[in-house]
Amino acid sequence: MAKLMWDKIGERLFELGTSNTALFVQGVDGKFGTGVAWSGMQAVKQAPEGAEVTKIYADNQEYAGLESAEKFKGTIEAFMYPDEFMQCDGTAEVAPGVYVGQQRRVPFAMVYKTLIGSDTSGIDAGYKLHFIWNAKVAPSAKDYTTIGETPEATALSWAFDTTTMETGVEGLRPMAYFVVDSTKVSTGVMKQLEDIVYGTEAAESKMPKLSEVIVIAKGGAKP
Repeated sequence: MAKLMWDKIGERLFELGTSNTALFVQGVDGKFGTGVAWSGMQAVKQAPEGAEVTKIYADNQEYAGLESAEKFKGTIEAFMYPDEFMQCDGTAEVAPGVYVGQQRRVPFAMVYKTLIGSDTSGIDAGYKLHFIWNAKVAPSAKDYTTIGETPEATALSWAFDTTTMETGVEGLRPMAYFVVDSTKVSTGVMKQLEDIVYGTEAAESKMPKLSEVIVIAKGGAKP
């Protein structure tokens, strides 16, 4: 046995950044299309809700607690978005360069990367790949203001909600979010996943099934 120690050298970890976002728009067949790069992404702010406990009572005392389902949702912030995202935001192109709003909002999936830093490696200790399935954005405000002495780019934001899906893995509840940590799995597994979601010279970017990601990730855990 050993006494607990805090803040040991090399174990002072932190997370930062949002980069390498790929967007996958859902088609009418329910499948996610070829991925497209999302440039201008600022942040993906996760704000899950639910998992609230409802107390039930018997014999004049607390008998049990029933937990509600957890919902994965949050906010996307960006300076710009790919054209493919317009249909996710309820915009349709009726002629080249002519757009109408208030249309059906198409579901999408998304993959993005965040960095892991440490006291000894700086921001190069590792990274995480975040997978989001079955997301939908709500109408959002856009503020266009006059240009003054200090021009600022217009920041855009969208609140998103998700619909859970079966994992295909026994013992796991339906979910819409998954993350893979490069400090916990092999370099080969991370490359395999990135080749799938970001594409290669020989293969297009695609959104894998959730069960496929789990199988790949479980096959390459670091010892």
